[in-house]
Amino acid sequence: MTRGSIKAWALVHKWTSLVSTAFLLMLCVTGLPLIFHDEIDRLTEEQPTYGMPGVGSSGTAAGLLPLDAMLARALANRPGEVPLYMAFDNDQPSMTITTGPRPDAPAAEMTIQSFDRSTGELIGAVSEESVSGVAAVMHFLLVLHTDMFLGLPGMLFLGVMGLCFVAALVSGVVLYAPFMRKLDFGTLRVSRSARTKWLDYHNLLGIAALAWMLVVGVTGVINAFAVPIEAAWKANELVAMTREYAGRAPLDPARYGSLDTAMAAARARLPGNNPQFIAFPGGTFSSNHHYAVFFQGATPLTERLLTPALVDAETGAFTAARAMPWYYQALSLSRPLHFGDYGGLPLKLLWAALTLFTIHVLGTGLYLWLAKRKALAPAMAAPEPARVAEPAE
Repeated sequence: MTRGSIKAWALVHKWTSLVSTAFLLMLCVTGLPLIFHDEIDRLTEEQPTYGMPGVGSSGTAAGLLPLDAMLARALANRPGEVPLYMAFDNDQPSMTITTGPRPDAPAAEMTIQSFDRSTGELIGAVSEESVSGVAAVMHFLLVLHTDMFLGLPGMLFLGVMGLCFVAALVSGVVLYAPFMRKLDFGTLRVSRSARTKWLDYHNLLGIAALAWMLVVGVTGVINAFAVPIEAAWKANELVAMTREYAGRAPLDPARYGSLDTAMAAARARLPGNNPQFIAFPGGTFSSNHHYAVFFQGATPLTERLLTPALVDAETGAFTAARAMPWYYQALSLSRPLHFGDYGGLPLKLLWAALTLFTIHVLGTGLYLWLAKRKALAPAMAAPEPARVAEPAE
């Protein structure tokens, strides 16, 4: 590698790192507790007991109340509101029903009710205003981590910071090879200056955690662009699936038909899959006329991949089912991978350790830049020596 190319890569590494470091440190600090959000919820919230423990909510187990009956209970608790989502837990008979004042209500106006589907008992209801205690802290950290309370602009900005992080990692790898040419891997020159010692720590931890940082960086970028990805799916795939409904007025919630009929029609077209949630007409994940039943695979490899089945919300007639496009599948896989939600507590502990490594890499990188500026400051501030006039010939 030539001296000029090394200098160019060094500039890329320096500026992409400097631009993103403060925000990446914030993301690491807020991300640490979010890795353990399930465990924190179990420790700080009373866990419900179910009338039929161990029976899933897939819609096939005997003894579970009909979907229409559960929806009626939720709407009775929130008079004047309309259903937005119905989500299932396929490991136990719990379910959530989200309602709002209108079909396109924003998240701030939604209320989520949790039910035991084996008994119909209301477990709890959560709205943005009712969150308190540890749950409020976790919600604050999640929003700060996701969009810094700036909505879509904040998400997109953090996505750009993620791209800078990935560029800094790639440029760091390019620079690592010539730097280590005369040193053994893992060398720590602790007897040298403080800056040299911290440079060795920076390089060692950076290359050791490189693969993980790339995974978390890339998945973070994909997650940050979730809204445009969802909009692209709705504008292309969903429009193609519901082309025959184009131009029709949105379906009035008073004309919604049976959910159980719709679920039966959807399950008949996608056997061997488990329903994850139902999106009601008018929301982000459905058309203005359909129940969108999202199914997940039945194996560990396919449970994160979703396939929507659209059922006419008024008549219960099946309309279409189509696997999500590759860009949405990438989003579906990125969400749990970003927080280490694939392998239980051991993987989460590894994610937390590697997050601490990343904080160290970011901190030492900032220290090295400041130390270099401090070392260069006297030379830059020193006056140029006076020139002695040469005698005329």
